[in-house]
Amino acid sequence: MKRRDLLRMIGVSAGGAAMYQAMSTLGLAAESPYRGTPKLQGAPHGASVLILGAGLAGMVAAYELRQAGYKVQVLEYNARPGGRNWTIRGDDTYTELGGYTQHCQFDRGLYINPGPWRIPYHHRGLLDYCKKLGVPLEPFVQINHNAYLHNTKAFGGKPQRYRSINADYRGHITELLAKVTQQSKLDALVSKDDQAMLLDSLRQLGGLDKNYAYVTGPSASNRRGYDKPPGGGLSAKPVDSQPLQLHDVLNSNMWRALTEGEMFEFQQTLFQPVGGMGRIGEAFGRSLDGLIHYNAKVTAIHQDEHGVTATYEDSRRPGSVRKAHGDWCICTIPLSILSQIPMNVGAAMADAIGAIPYAATVKIGLQFKRRFWEEDDDIYGGITSTDLPINNISYPSCDFNSRGKGVLLGGYLWGLSAYEFTAMTPEERVRRAVEYGSQIHPQYKTEFDNGVAVSWHRAPFTMGCFATWSEEARAKHYENLCQIDGRIALAGEHASYLPAWQEGAVTSALDVVTRIHQRVVAGGVA
Repeated sequence: MKRRDLLRMIGVSAGGAAMYQAMSTLGLAAESPYRGTPKLQGAPHGASVLILGAGLAGMVAAYELRQAGYKVQVLEYNARPGGRNWTIRGDDTYTELGGYTQHCQFDRGLYINPGPWRIPYHHRGLLDYCKKLGVPLEPFVQINHNAYLHNTKAFGGKPQRYRSINADYRGHITELLAKVTQQSKLDALVSKDDQAMLLDSLRQLGGLDKNYAYVTGPSASNRRGYDKPPGGGLSAKPVDSQPLQLHDVLNSNMWRALTEGEMFEFQQTLFQPVGGMGRIGEAFGRSLDGLIHYNAKVTAIHQDEHGVTATYEDSRRPGSVRKAHGDWCICTIPLSILSQIPMNVGAAMADAIGAIPYAATVKIGLQFKRRFWEEDDDIYGGITSTDLPINNISYPSCDFNSRGKGVLLGGYLWGLSAYEFTAMTPEERVRRAVEYGSQIHPQYKTEFDNGVAVSWHRAPFTMGCFATWSEEARAKHYENLCQIDGRIALAGEHASYLPAWQEGAVTSALDVVTRIHQRVVAGGVA
């Protein structure tokens, strides 16, 4: 089995987080290398750089090069900055390939992030730019012990609280290990003193009783929750809950979701910009005001010994041909689009551009008449995982305990399910998301208000969500993709070991501007 097929299967069966874990295992994701912005000194007077794409990579490059004294201009396909750093709010309009137009009806202040939606604490580059640009952040809740785990084939399709599955799985496993330890089965591996400490740690870790058993009682209920929680007055006494049997927990397959918050990319603390992820792109856009030409659809890229020229048309006036020129060019256009644009680079870079596929994903935002997940289910932020095609439900990590309407991420689809939903109209995607979600939250049926659905393979500016590298493709193409070819260099999450993450775009851009600057100062094209 090829690694790409393995990753696709993991994504389909266990979700995106599990796929990221597998990618990390294969060396396809890594910690951010960011250690600060480069010190670019000695730029020749009048040196110019043409940047294609005003996503984060393009705008980081423009920001740093302008600071260094370069003449910079940016061409951007959309009418807004940010690229995939994008937030859809009420009154926004979006038209996808195929001509379907959605008019978002969300109430004021409510939104959905169809692209990136969280920032890990160790993505230092992106966090640094948020600080420089004055973008306020708030916590993003990844793991909520009161959210649900759901499998249509387990417990009659009834969702289970994350805390219950987590407590019962750990409780039964620690009990088994305690029994093995007590039966002297570990004598050859663990000293007697360490066995005593091991037993003490297992009791605490698993909520075991004094006999090292995971059974109904205060220790287990304190982890998995009570049938009747402790209170005050005459009816204050709690009623303990009954743990699930180990066989039922294992057969449910819900334990697969328990590691998501343990993986490096999803360990707390995670952040989100106040008001939506698009606030970052918007802040960059304000900072680069006057440098970005919007509605500019690049149709050709040509380099010679004098520089690089991009031919483009104003998307509002089809057929209007224009040109932009720079001594150098940093191209951040996604490879899924760039592979369709004529560009005279060497065979090695051209082959690399055409070799990397893009992931199919769909995100669906659903507005409800009230925040029933908080009012009825005591769920404040976090993610519910399911084996349904919608994959998960993410609850908003803001405006907790507020009155009025609220917006959920009602589905984040991958793999085959994403392709299936991509073939639907946006209205049908929303309808199906409500139908599936009602199997977890019956309130969907009466509380649903309106929704939007973005299928990334139908996004005209990316035709896919992010680059999906295999180990073989990295070995063959990655260095060729990242080389400076004449006067052209590429940047973006596709040119990083942090695929799909904004930090990959940031660090890729910083790497490229540093190398181009070094070449300019050294005297030109190698």
